[in-house]
Amino acid sequence: MKKYSRLAIGAVFLFIVLLMVSPSAFCMDEPGFTLSRMIVSENIVDREPVGAADKFSAATEQVYCFLEAKDIDQDTEVSFIWYYNDAEKARVTLPLRKGNRWRTKSSKKLAGLKGSWKVELKDASGIVLNTVAFSVE
Repeated sequence: MKKYSRLAIGAVFLFIVLLMVSPSAFCMDEPGFTLSRMIVSENIVDREPVGAADKFSAATEQVYCFLEAKDIDQDTEVSFIWYYNDAEKARVTLPLRKGNRWRTKSSKKLAGLKGSWKVELKDASGIVLNTVAFSVE
């Protein structure tokens, strides 16, 4: 009986030591970068969004979802998931490179579809980091 008690105490002690030494190994909630900006716009000019809005005319052919990330710990990927009236319409996975700042964009042709749209940003593990909603009228 004493043998099992010592084994259990040893396992608990090891677990506590591992948590103190490397808590990040057990917590994967952080994406490894700071989301600075995520904007839907009519265009991108000189790597910056132009015509940012939350309502677009049905005559708008295409919109862009612009992303600026900062303090990127390591090379990774993010996915832009485009939804129209809660139905997935497109999924675009793009790289984020290690460094102080990275800007990227995804675009979607609207095809005159009036209604509610949104873009979800997911990290490499599939966790939703942000959502931007807009409408087409």
